[in-house]
Amino acid sequence: MVCSAKMSLLCAPATGAALSSALFLHRRRRRSEVTPSSTTTTTLLPVNPSAFVRINPSRLRRRRPIAAAFGGPVVQDACATALVVGGAYALVSTFDNLTRRNIIEQNLSRKLVHILSGLLFLASWPIFSTSAGARYFASLVPSLNCLRLVLNGLSFTTDEGLTKSVSRLGKPEELLKGPLYYVLVLILCAILFWRESPIGMISLAMMCGGDGIADIMGRRFGSVKIPYNPEKSLAGSISMFLFGFLVSIGMLYYFVALGYIQLEWVPTVERVALVAFVATLVESLPNRIVDDNISVPLASMVTSFLVFGY
Repeated sequence: MVCSAKMSLLCAPATGAALSSALFLHRRRRRSEVTPSSTTTTTLLPVNPSAFVRINPSRLRRRRPIAAAFGGPVVQDACATALVVGGAYALVSTFDNLTRRNIIEQNLSRKLVHILSGLLFLASWPIFSTSAGARYFASLVPSLNCLRLVLNGLSFTTDEGLTKSVSRLGKPEELLKGPLYYVLVLILCAILFWRESPIGMISLAMMCGGDGIADIMGRRFGSVKIPYNPEKSLAGSISMFLFGFLVSIGMLYYFVALGYIQLEWVPTVERVALVAFVATLVESLPNRIVDDNISVPLASMVTSFLVFGY
């Protein structure tokens, strides 16, 4: 009895220690199940940057394109207008100086201005913006020339260089006829047709390139006259058809390449040839009633509208 009591007293501490150790291992095992170890892969949720970054709307409004910051299309069109006006003035002044120095004849100078001013004006259309008001800015260029022609034609001002460059006989009253009609057609084509229609392009090409070349070639090689109009020559009419056709095709290709219009070239060539033929026929008629600067572009517009439809 005494021995068993002693044995129980000796075994009790051992049993208590075993229980304590088992309890400690059990608690550790539960913690390892709840708490991920260093080798456990954790999934991170995506972070929303807007929850941490504060955006200032006033700063976003300041980040505008450079063109918009300086006025956008209006400034572009104004600069383009100033550039074309300066170019037109330089062109007329150049041929005026050449005429004064007797380097070229007055009639040749007049016709070269007739050819180049309109075609360069047409070629300048792409430098204007794509806004709806761009065509009106472009029309300011011939409008300013129209004002100059009216003031000089009515003798309110005197510009001998302008008169000699664009008139046949060098008289101020001539400015109110052919030259005035010429700039009015430029204004009309810019406002009505602009870059979206081949009608204005072909009409200006026939009036400037075709009619201008017809006069130059007719004066030099016009010995054979047209039976129904002794004032016009066969060489002039052939030249008008060829050059009017080629200049029209060149201008159409120019605007197609820049992406303003789309054309199928086989029917386009046929249609432009028809327009050139009609314009040449109208130009060969006596112009005692209607000036060529009215009849030729008007015939080109009507024919182009009938064959192109826009």
